[in-house]
Amino acid sequence: MNRRFTALALGIVLHPLASAAEISCPDLGKAVQVAPCPSEEELRYTFNGFCSDNSRLYAKDMDTCVSYQNYRQVKNIALWEAAGGEFQAYLSCDLAPAAIQAAKARGIAVSKVAKLTRVACDYGDGIVFVHRTHAACKVEGDGACAGAACKADCKD
Repeated sequence: MNRRFTALALGIVLHPLASAAEISCPDLGKAVQVAPCPSEEELRYTFNGFCSDNSRLYAKDMDTCVSYQNYRQVKNIALWEAAGGEFQAYLSCDLAPAAIQAAKARGIAVSKVAKLTRVACDYGDGIVFVHRTHAACKVEGDGACAGAACKADCKD
């Protein structure tokens, strides 16, 4: 009897029950910029190096190096974090920090990228904060953020 109990207890430890978690789009009021924006001088320098590489002529990205303005739009970004670092976003440095922090979630989507699940919260104006997890997630409702419906259920 004691051996059966030990075997059962060991089986439970080795095969824990699946845990569930609810992930909500964060309030950006406390979002912080964690990396600096590149200076105009840095952007011009990297434009000359990045876009002068002949291999870029044959790459799939045909728009970035067409002009400095195109390059600047793609590369003038900084890393932001929300919800204590659980969500990250690379956002345009042309956006005012106050506008980012005032943005409200409009939609949530879930996608698989290799072995990770990507939970993306869209705030409009190119503001998309992403949470990555190994758990399997499913959006609650249709993905529109009406009221408190901006959530995903995730299970390990």
